[in-house]
Amino acid sequence: MPHSGLYIQLFSIHGLVRGEAPELGRDADTGGQVKYVLELARALSARPEVGQVDLVTRLIQDKSVAHSYAQPIEPLTAKARIVRIQCGGRKYIRKELLWPHLDEMADKTIKFLKKEGRIPDIVHGHYADGGYVARELATFFGAPFVFTGHSMGAHKKGKLLGEGLSGSEIDRRYHIDHRIRVEESIIRDAEQIVVSTRHEIERQYGLYENAGAGRYSVIPPGIDLETFYPYYNQHLDYTPVDEVSRQARVVLHGELQRFWGMSQKPFILALCRPDQRKNIAGLVKAYGEDKDLQAIANLAIFAGIRKDISTMEENERNVLTEMLLLLDTYDLYGKMAIPKKHDFSFEVPELYRLCADSHGVFVNPALVEPFGLTLIEAAACGVPIVATRDGGPADIVANCENGILVDPTDSAAIAAACKKILVDRELWDLCSRNGINGVRTHYSWDSHCSETVQLYQRAIDAVPRAAVAEPDQKARAVGKRMAGLERLLITDIDNTLLGDDQALKQLLALLASHRDRLGWGVATGRCLKKTLDILAEHGVEPPDILICSVGTEIFYGPGQPVLDNGWQGHLAHRWRPAAIRKALARLDFLCLQEEDRLTPFKLSYYLEDKPELLARIHQTLQEQKLRYQLVYSHGQFLDILPYRASKGKAIRYLSYKWGIPLSSIMASGDSGNDECMLRGDINGVVVGNYSPELEELRGLRRIYFSKGRYAAGIIDGLRHYGFVD
Repeated sequence: MPHSGLYIQLFSIHGLVRGEAPELGRDADTGGQVKYVLELARALSARPEVGQVDLVTRLIQDKSVAHSYAQPIEPLTAKARIVRIQCGGRKYIRKELLWPHLDEMADKTIKFLKKEGRIPDIVHGHYADGGYVARELATFFGAPFVFTGHSMGAHKKGKLLGEGLSGSEIDRRYHIDHRIRVEESIIRDAEQIVVSTRHEIERQYGLYENAGAGRYSVIPPGIDLETFYPYYNQHLDYTPVDEVSRQARVVLHGELQRFWGMSQKPFILALCRPDQRKNIAGLVKAYGEDKDLQAIANLAIFAGIRKDISTMEENERNVLTEMLLLLDTYDLYGKMAIPKKHDFSFEVPELYRLCADSHGVFVNPALVEPFGLTLIEAAACGVPIVATRDGGPADIVANCENGILVDPTDSAAIAAACKKILVDRELWDLCSRNGINGVRTHYSWDSHCSETVQLYQRAIDAVPRAAVAEPDQKARAVGKRMAGLERLLITDIDNTLLGDDQALKQLLALLASHRDRLGWGVATGRCLKKTLDILAEHGVEPPDILICSVGTEIFYGPGQPVLDNGWQGHLAHRWRPAAIRKALARLDFLCLQEEDRLTPFKLSYYLEDKPELLARIHQTLQEQKLRYQLVYSHGQFLDILPYRASKGKAIRYLSYKWGIPLSSIMASGDSGNDECMLRGDINGVVVGNYSPELEELRGLRRIYFSKGRYAAGIIDGLRHYGFVD
C-alpha cells in the first residue's frame, strides 16, 4: 500500500457494498448511501493529495447473497479498495441488528491495520453504525474523526411517531433510542460533520441536545458526469458508453412496453426504495385521481429490486402491497409500469435519458428527503423535476432552477406540478437546460472532493499534535502506541510489582529505556480508581494497559484512561448478574462486598475458607443454568465473573486485538489468582516470593521460577526471555 499522501478510511458497514453492479434498491439497507460511498471512494482516490482510500464494510458469506460480498479485498481503483471485515457472524442481517457487534468490527479493523502497518490519517464514518466504529478508532489512534449521517435517528423517530407508531414499537423495530444516544456522542466528538444542505443541520441535527457542539460543513454530493450525461448526447459518436447505453435502452423500452398501452406518451418517472417515507402511494394517488394527467402521460415506478413480495421485510412488503392495491383501485392497467428489477450501473442513467427523450418528468414525492441524489442524476440527464419541499430538494431547485417543489401530502399539488411542466414545452426546455448546467456547476465530484479534502485538512489541524511531539511520547494516542509494540509485559501489583521500592525503580527505568518496542501493564482485582491510587502512592505513572476488576475491564493509558469497549461487549455474552445475585441471596454464608467493589461485570462476596461452601455455590448456580466463573483468593474474597472473563483471557484478547503473539507477551505474578495468566503460550514468570499454591506450575513449559523477589523477579524474567538486553 502506498505510504505517500493521505490514508483515508471510510466506514459504511450495513447493507450490501460491492464495486461491480451494486444491488441498489434490493432492500432498505442498500440505497443511496451505498452508491454515495462507492463513488466517494473512487473520486477521492483520484485526488493528488490522497495516497490510499479504504472503504471498510462488513464481510458477508450467506447463500442468500452473492459470493462477491465474502471477498476480503476488492479493488476499486489503483488507490481505492473495499475492505470487508467479518463481525456479527457471516449472515446478512439488517442494520438494526448490528449494534451489538460494532465493537467486534472496531477490534478486527485494528487487527487489520496492525497487519497493514499503517494508521489512517482520517477516519470517516457514514451513518450512525459507521460513525460509532470510526469514533472508536479515532479514540485509539488519535486520528481525526469525520462523520456523515445520511439520515438521523431523532428525525426518523419523530416521523414514525407522527405516523401513529408507539415509542416502544419504534424502539423494538429499529433500536432507535440506542441509535440516538450514539448519534449524540458522535455529534459531540466529531472534528467535522459533513451535511448536504443547511436544512439537514436545522431539521435533523437540530433535534439533538449536542447540536450546538457540532462542527458542520455543507458539501453537496457529486455525481459521475460521464455516466449521467444529457439525453441529447446519446446520438453523438463521442458518448463515453454509447453501445452500453443503446443496449440498456432496448432492455428498458421492452420492459416498459409490457405495461403501457400507449407507449408514445411522455412518462412520469419515480425511482426509490420501497420505504414508507418515500411516499410512493402519494404519487400513485396523485396520478390515479387526475384523469387529465393520465391522458397526458404514463407513469413508471421503479421501487427497488423485488422477487417474491411475501418474503420481503415488513416495511418493504407493506409499501409494495399498497402500491399494487392502488394500481387496482384506480384501474391504472395499461398506464402504470412497475418493473421488478433494474441494473443501476447501466440501466438507470439510460432510464433518465429515456424519460427526457419522451419529454417526461422525474418525481420525488418523499415525505422528507435529506438530499435527493436521484434528483441531480435526473437533472444531469435533462429531466425536469417535481420534488418534495421538505429537505434537500429545496437547495437543488434553488441552485438549478429546474423544477417545482410541492407538499408531498397534497396529491392534487403533485399532479398539478407534473401537468404544468408536461404541457408547457418552453418551461420543459428551460428546466431541462437549467438542470444540466446547474448540476455541472454545483454537483460534480471534482468540486465535492476538493471541498472534502479541505475539510479533512481542517479536521487534521483540529486534533492536538503537541502531545505527539513530546520527546518521551508518553501522551501518544493509544492505538499508535499499541500498534507499534512488539512485546508486552503484564504484571500483578501486590507482592509482584510492589514490595521492593529499589527494585521497582530499576524496573521502571528498564521499561522506559525499552519503551519503543516494549509496552507494559498491570492486572489486578482492584477497580480502576484504586489501581491508579496504589500506583500513584508508589510513584508509578499509569502504564500502557490496566487490566482491572479481575480481568473484567481493560483500560489504556497514560493520561485519561480509555476503556476498551470491545472487551466489554465480549464479556456481555450470556452474562446475567441480576439472576446470579438472586440465586445466591439465599446462601446465608455469603456476604456481598461493598457497592464500590462491584462493577457491571464483577460480583464480589466475602466467603469463609471452606471448600464445601464453594461446592454449594457451584451447585446453586448450575441448577439455574447460569454461565459464570469463580475466582477465590486470599482465603476470603470471592469474585463471580462472566465465563469469558479472567486476567488470562484479557491478555489473550489483547494479543488478538493488537497483533502481538502470545510468545511475545510475558506475565508475572506471585499467587493463585495469577495462575490463569501464567499458563499456556504466554511467557510466565513466578517471582521469588510466591505463594505455595503456585508450586504446582514448576516444570511446566514457559513457566520460569525466578529467584528474584518482587520487581527484581520481573527484571530477571525479562532478561531470561530476552525481552531486554
